[in-house]
Amino acid sequence: MPTADAKIVVLTAPGEGLPEGMEALKKEAEVHLAEDGSTLRNAIPGAAVLCVTDFRTDALSEAWAAADNLQWIHATSAGVDALLIPPVRESDIPVTNARGVFDLCIAEYVLGQVISFCKDFAGNLRLQQAQQWVHRETEPVAGRTVLVVGAGSIGRQIGRLCKAVGMAVDGVGRRARSGDDEFGAIYAQADLLSILPDYDFVVIAAPLTPQTEGLFGQAEFKAMHPSARLINIGRGPIVQTTALVAALENGEIDGAALDVFEQEPLPADHPLWGFENVHISAHMAGDFFGWRKALSEQFIENFHRWQAGDPLQNVVDKAQGFIGTN
Repeated sequence: MPTADAKIVVLTAPGEGLPEGMEALKKEAEVHLAEDGSTLRNAIPGAAVLCVTDFRTDALSEAWAAADNLQWIHATSAGVDALLIPPVRESDIPVTNARGVFDLCIAEYVLGQVISFCKDFAGNLRLQQAQQWVHRETEPVAGRTVLVVGAGSIGRQIGRLCKAVGMAVDGVGRRARSGDDEFGAIYAQADLLSILPDYDFVVIAAPLTPQTEGLFGQAEFKAMHPSARLINIGRGPIVQTTALVAALENGEIDGAALDVFEQEPLPADHPLWGFENVHISAHMAGDFFGWRKALSEQFIENFHRWQAGDPLQNVVDKAQGFIGTN
């Protein structure tokens, strides 16, 4: 049962320090900071709550044997793949995530990339830098078709914004569903290859799970229309990078906007940097001014629920790797 003097461990990336806003918890609980497997192993004995801000961490595996009192694990990210190690999956310890904090800003990023492709903002910038006046025609945004792979809260917000500017939006989930408010249709992931040719933009908004890892490879890129663009704001390993590079080189797709990668940071000598039709950002699609404080506030609100014995918000289905939908 929750206790008034609960011990909380906050696991961050090395050198990050306690997240903004977390200091407030020191008045209510015993708060410890860890930044790798060694410091986590030393801090976690007796801890009831683990809050993880480093979505790439593998520290939990190293320290798990010392976790003797864990009652709740929280991730300050939408993806929880790094935390779902076998002993966590098999335990009755609830895992929660940051669903809702990043949804709108990620959707704005996606819509911005769609508009940038259609209006060739990158081409305008190149011509401006070369001081060249070149009149061109560009694509309309309204009427373009969008397939959002991942029909969770982020995918649904993407659907809302794209529909608002006149785009036709469908989704892909684990299974087909009808009568949806945000998507014209929701197709099953198993049908992905057959529907990919119909879309101008394919947006990956799915979590990384065993079912989505490597989902986009050679066959999927060959199935996409040659004028289509890929936008990935989900997780890098959902896309097979070698296959993506080949598809771009062979003209199988017309471009990509990538915020996530199999290897992060993306190496300076990686071929993706060299494509004029590839837009690259540093895993920042949802990071708005004040996002760290917003994540702390969300965790603290959930901590108060946990202290009071109320149901936690944003509980992840550990078997699926994300928050399920009815």
